Amino acid sequence: MDRRPPKTTSDEIDLYIRTYYSLLRTSGDVRVRSFEETHLYSNSSLHVDARSQKVDLGAFAYAAARLPACMISVTRVVLGQSTDQFERAGFPVTTYQRVRARGRRRLMKWDGGETLAVYITSASDIDDIIPILTAYQIEWNKMNLLLSHGSGGKTPGKALSIGDDGVEKLTRAFDGGIDAGLAAITERRSNRVVRLLDGSHREYRRTARHWWNAIEAELPDDAQVYFVSSNSHSLPNLLGGYVRENRKTLDDFVLEKDPEGLAEELKLAKSRGDQAMESSIYYYALRSFLAQSSELADQVKAHDKKVGIISVQSVGGVDVDAQVIALSSLDPDLFDPRLLGITKEELKNSKSVIVNIDYPLGMGAYHHLAEMSLGADLRGIYIMGKAATLNGRVGDVMVSEVVYDEHSKNTYVFENQFKAHDLSLILREGSVLDHQKAVTVRSAFLQNHEYMSVFYQEGYTVLEMEAGPYLSALYEMVSPKRHPTNEIVRLNSLLDLEVGVIHYASDTPYSRRQELLSKSMSFFGVDATYASAIAIINRIFEREKQG
Repeated sequence: MDRRPPKTTSDEIDLYIRTYYSLLRTSGDVRVRSFEETHLYSNSSLHVDARSQKVDLGAFAYAAARLPACMISVTRVVLGQSTDQFERAGFPVTTYQRVRARGRRRLMKWDGGETLAVYITSASDIDDIIPILTAYQIEWNKMNLLLSHGSGGKTPGKALSIGDDGVEKLTRAFDGGIDAGLAAITERRSNRVVRLLDGSHREYRRTARHWWNAIEAELPDDAQVYFVSSNSHSLPNLLGGYVRENRKTLDDFVLEKDPEGLAEELKLAKSRGDQAMESSIYYYALRSFLAQSSELADQVKAHDKKVGIISVQSVGGVDVDAQVIALSSLDPDLFDPRLLGITKEELKNSKSVIVNIDYPLGMGAYHHLAEMSLGADLRGIYIMGKAATLNGRVGDVMVSEVVYDEHSKNTYVFENQFKAHDLSLILREGSVLDHQKAVTVRSAFLQNHEYMSVFYQEGYTVLEMEAGPYLSALYEMVSPKRHPTNEIVRLNSLLDLEVGVIHYASDTPYSRRQELLSKSMSFFGVDATYASAIAIINRIFEREKQG
């Protein structure tokens, strides 16, 4: 039984956080090199070779995947909470080009030259972007030194001592534009600057309110809401039936284009009559299929809307899309066959809707659920997301009943609606680990071996970024006061709605042998992702059957 919160002992991480927040109070630019010393001595587990002359390609690739490709040209990064803020500060972002990163959903706009405007929706964006920029610059300058002084006509692989595998990783880091990336690194050292326009709690809440208003406008009157925080594809794929109705088209695409070598896997699944594997291949290949043209993506949205799944694009500075799914409009004939049997008759009189959102980053989860709770009649809250595991393997699924939140310093104890048996028959590759304890961390870079050892000794095995803020918002939904700090909070006696939290392992930070954090989830990750989503939908259907 948890009787006291765990005590972290990483003074280096605390010093790093205090340093960048104090520096960012200035009204002017701050040089990224001002953060480098505390970054170097934070001993980040994600940047193990920070103090070495050796290039840490893992850290660079992780950072580069969370920055846009134009970063090689950018010398100034401006952080702000709204378009009005940017405009008042002299940055006409309405004329800028929107740019995206492969590994992070965040609204970013580029002026086509040296300035990148980054929208922040919570303090977690600051905790995320500052270490990313700092790691990116440290490794950039290591490579600059090696490439511009003494490469002597060597190939980049030899000059950087990274071998063929390292060149491949660097190619992925630059999203295929390795020649332009290496040319930029060779030409100049990085001396980037960053500026924070504002970071007020009030503006965070205002941004969340605009986001929720757009979703609320799509809700039927007196709707009962199941809130799901997952991703933008799993629930629509499982419920909407686009894949099932377009199997022949997707068959031809996979067999002809062979994305990531899936053609043979599909043939094998068909020969075995393995419908679950076929579906997983189609779901994964759909992303590549839709990337061929925007018209295809529009077709999917039109199909989904026709069957009761309404897409709501994020507004303002928030990059968190949503779907409003009216259960009464769904057609069970279109469902993935692994879903719990429920009839159209059982659904047609339902007043319930699923509001599914693309999971926010860190404290963004708190602001989104807090705002949503003011305008929605909630029946259940279900959270699904990536996590690092200290005791499992990539592809495992973890079900926690204790969450320590680094933001509030609270330890939340609650009854998780899900147990191992809810997922074990669906998950094909990994293991289901229930009765786990999770830590909500501030940032992937803001962890070191000492930090993780403290939690591991206390029995915490799951490292993630959203559950703690969600539970803080949940506490405020059922309590007459704001969430406390540095306390054991037992939610069971307070709750009048159910809560389910599922994480799938994408990283094993203790071993570095398997990690998906420095690249997008591969086909291997589809199994855990969809098993988690199926368990959530099945639980919602069970609730509907119960009335």
